[in-house]
Amino acid sequence: MAITAEAITESMLASMESAHSSDQPYRHWFLTSCLTDDAIAAANELPFAAPELDGVSGKRELHNKTRTYFDADNMARFPVCKAVNDAFQSERLTRAIAKNYNTDLNGSFLRVEYAQDIDGFWLEPHTDLGVKMFTMLLYVSDNPSHSDLGTDIYSADKSHFGRSPFQANGAMVFVPSDVTYHGFETRKIEGIRKSIIINYVTNEWRAREQLPFADKPISH
Repeated sequence: MAITAEAITESMLASMESAHSSDQPYRHWFLTSCLTDDAIAAANELPFAAPELDGVSGKRELHNKTRTYFDADNMARFPVCKAVNDAFQSERLTRAIAKNYNTDLNGSFLRVEYAQDIDGFWLEPHTDLGVKMFTMLLYVSDNPSHSDLGTDIYSADKSHFGRSPFQANGAMVFVPSDVTYHGFETRKIEGIRKSIIINYVTNEWRAREQLPFADKPISH
């Protein structure tokens, strides 16, 4: 059966409807069963090489040259990339996201990154505030040892508050603000920690080659 944007949209809408939310230390949501089963399986099997850290971590931008996106080229190569992009570009899903998370996506652009993290990876606390209007951290890998590899959540003073669940096809969602600190504490990673980072970014985003629809802003 083909992986379709329509099926992914339906799955996302149901996932959003059943999500659990918390206001502490900032408003965020935990979702399950985000994509269809066939889509998450295909995403887990994408043949992208995990970038080497070379002993350097703390910020993803330190490895910009080896990061992978659901960009125009990969959308043409892999049906799952196209289906995910088409779903998150669709008016039906973007309207639901804007309403459900109280954010204005008009004029923004979809950006989807395929992150593969290996042992030695960590991220310092950061907020995503700036050109990102929405952040969804969708967990992909199904290795049982990854159950403690969720996103670390921090209070406004950057003290550690908690950690999101990590399960394949689950996600953490938030709307970036000056208090949405999150990161990844150093801990053992067996194999590759895979996730899909879904953002809507403003027109100020400079790396247009990352955007699957660089000439098609969200419009409601």
